[in-house]
Amino acid sequence: MRRSMCAILLLACSAGGRPQPDEHPVVSPASVHPLGAKEAALPTGEIGRRIAAAADGEVVEIGPGVYHERIQVTRPLTLVGRGRPVIDGGGSGDIIEITAPGVTIKGFAVRNTGIDLEQENAAIRVLAGNAVIEDNVLEDVLFGIDLRESPGSVVKGNRIGGKLLDIARRGDGLRLWRCDHALVDSNIVHDGRDTLLWYSTDITVRGNSASRCRYGLHLMFSDDVKIEENVLSENSVGVYLMYSTGVELTRNQLLNNRGPSGYGIGLKETDQFSATDNLLVGNRVGVYIDGSPFSDKKPGEFTHNTIALNDIGLTFLPSARGNELTENNFIDNIDQVSVAGRGDLSGNRFWKGDRGNYWSDYTGYDQNGDGVGDFVYESQTLFDNLMDKEPKLRLFLFSPAQQAIEFVGRALPAVRPEAKFTDEVPLMRPVPARYVTADNRGGSGFLAAAGCVLTALGGGIVLAVTWPSRSRRTASGGEVSGLTLVFGGVR
Repeated sequence: MRRSMCAILLLACSAGGRPQPDEHPVVSPASVHPLGAKEAALPTGEIGRRIAAAADGEVVEIGPGVYHERIQVTRPLTLVGRGRPVIDGGGSGDIIEITAPGVTIKGFAVRNTGIDLEQENAAIRVLAGNAVIEDNVLEDVLFGIDLRESPGSVVKGNRIGGKLLDIARRGDGLRLWRCDHALVDSNIVHDGRDTLLWYSTDITVRGNSASRCRYGLHLMFSDDVKIEENVLSENSVGVYLMYSTGVELTRNQLLNNRGPSGYGIGLKETDQFSATDNLLVGNRVGVYIDGSPFSDKKPGEFTHNTIALNDIGLTFLPSARGNELTENNFIDNIDQVSVAGRGDLSGNRFWKGDRGNYWSDYTGYDQNGDGVGDFVYESQTLFDNLMDKEPKLRLFLFSPAQQAIEFVGRALPAVRPEAKFTDEVPLMRPVPARYVTADNRGGSGFLAAAGCVLTALGGGIVLAVTWPSRSRRTASGGEVSGLTLVFGGVR
């Protein structure tokens, strides 16, 4: 009943060491060819003539209209569109190429690139540092914004839509390759392949949304990256971190990522990372952890995350060690935590001090009213244990076969499996949600409100069962009801 109520609410509110070279080869972006070198060149148009006549540092304003031309910017200047002028590439080649540092492109609609994956036809390609690409609309493009060795650049407030191609034939909506100290802020990417960060350090990725892509965000060999307040939904994978160090994920929403992998957050040999105040709802797997962290310099930290209504809340590979999970909400995942293959989770901790996590399926009680269950939470479900070893058994979820197996597990302690993990101090009510973004970028506040309702619903059920009807006294002496405590932390 609780799962049905949560699902209805959600539907109503949402419409090891690093790899050797032969393990995961990383291919650098294709070599750049001069504009028009392999396709019929469009004639130089008005924008090209205005750029050629401009002095270094000049602001060039372009009025409304449709301009059928390709553009090269070879000197530092600011190119501003007034009334959203359209630059149409005619269906072949790249459209804008920037080879000088300190160039700004703002206020344009750019559309209709070529479809040559080998040449990586792009709407805007940047080959120099300190570029600003802001408030542009890119439509019907193979690759959207492609930055190569462009440190100190800003990509902000752009809308990037891919071509209507099979996902394997699309290009990346946004890609940064060797672009240190860059900012990626408030962009909307849809129907592309990936948003990629390769070999880039000190990057902030904030307030973006990505939907109907392969990877909403994909990091490889990128260190000291802050990923904040992004909404990544309906992709194959929300965010995948690979071979990176010092990544912080804060107040992101990973929703309905259900491709073949279907991870909300995937971690592959990532080190010194933290995930705080994130909302993960409706994914095939909320968090997938493989070989992370890969050193003992710092535990992998998961705190204040709400992981709800996923097929699997967390999947660990047996190689995963050194993770600490505290004050997270695990609400109505079909399988709260799984181990992919044989092994246990003894190398990871699900509590710290006197604080564990909230588990919606915890059946213990809190006699002294301190907010912590009097019995440990442990995963000893026989069917879940068998399903970890043989994933094909998922076919029998919610069937009489599952019920029969669970009955045998309860009736015959001898066949009951060892607990995969224990939470010594499980919380009796959910941790207040803190992932609501203030400015509702990309519709995130609307979806976050659904998560707040889910958390409050779980808290209300627990309070109704475990709390006496009288009010409880706060540490400061005031009286509040239990339900007020749950809602009071949501901001």
